[in-house]
Amino acid sequence: MMISTKGRYALSIMLDLAQHGDGGKYISLKDISERQGISMKYLEAIISKLAKGGLVDSCRGKNGGYRLNRKLEEYKVGEILILTEESLAPVPCVECEKECVKEGSCLTRPMWNELNTVIMDFLNSKTLADLL
Repeated sequence: MMISTKGRYALSIMLDLAQHGDGGKYISLKDISERQGISMKYLEAIISKLAKGGLVDSCRGKNGGYRLNRKLEEYKVGEILILTEESLAPVPCVECEKECVKEGSCLTRPMWNELNTVIMDFLNSKTLADLL
């Protein structure tokens, strides 16, 4: 498992909103882009996923932008990364919807399942409040 720039930037965006969105203020993408050093195009793609996933609210117009819609303690790092990453599993078979052809004979599958649980438990034990 390797967290992509998309996942790392998603966390940076969420933390930026937490730091600068005092009192429910909307933050412009331009401001986030300048502070975080993320191109507007890449930022738009990431924030779109965060908005569609219900993690941020958006508002159009002159004073528009994005803001968090819950308390910092309610945002788990795992949920942010899951929205932006294709997978956080250490191996593909852990997330496989279909039954694996080697399910009965694979001696390593229990270990991969356990590792996946450890990873997700760790990521879901951290919140935006913890990171700040």
